[in-house]
Amino acid sequence: MTEGTSGVALAGMSEPEFHRERREHGGASQRLDDDKLAELAENERVEAGLDDYNPDEVPPATDPLPPGVPEPRPNIRDEPEYQEERAEVRREEEAGELRDPDPFPPTRYDSD
Repeated sequence: MTEGTSGVALAGMSEPEFHRERREHGGASQRLDDDKLAELAENERVEAGLDDYNPDEVPPATDPLPPGVPEPRPNIRDEPEYQEERAEVRREEEAGELRDPDPFPPTRYDSD
């Protein structure tokens, strides 16, 4: 039993970090969750003092801009005109209408 009567985990005993599937054998799991492992590793780095904080736990910056600072320009890639032009370029590339120029000059020129 890993928990006392108050529901607190006993010293030195930890809860399982990963939920096990009953279809797997009792040994080490062959399919560990990479996201969970990365989160645990980052938390361990913070606890060990290697990192000051876990970047995933930092809230987004929501402070208003100071007076006199202009609003950032919108991303051009979000504009519908850009999306239409990009789609046209992709269609032309797939159709073979666009190709990269030959990086080497021809070895012979046609003489007229």
